[in-house]
Amino acid sequence: MGKPNFSDDFKRDAVHQITVRGYPVRGVSERLGVSTYSLYKWMKLYAKAASQASSVDHEAENRWLKRELTRMTEERDILKSGRVLRKGCKVKYAFIGILKPS
Repeated sequence: MGKPNFSDDFKRDAVHQITVRGYPVRGVSERLGVSTYSLYKWMKLYAKAASQASSVDHEAENRWLKRELTRMTEERDILKSGRVLRKGCKVKYAFIGILKPS
């Protein structure tokens, strides 16, 4: 019998089950019909690339969250001051219309 060839997607999915979902290597190897040696080898190959990609995503998400926090803090401070909301209906709704995202 020849050596089975597994696609890169199959290998990445197997590594994902171990590293992200936390399944034990032995359980994944039994379910997929792959040796534990192969799984450890794939983990060395694909785990580094996955962790680098996820760290880039985390940095982008952190930047977005900081911008969103700044915007929400400004809105909260404006509403807390109450200066605009005490002016009357026309000013109140005009101000809300300006802040409303398109």
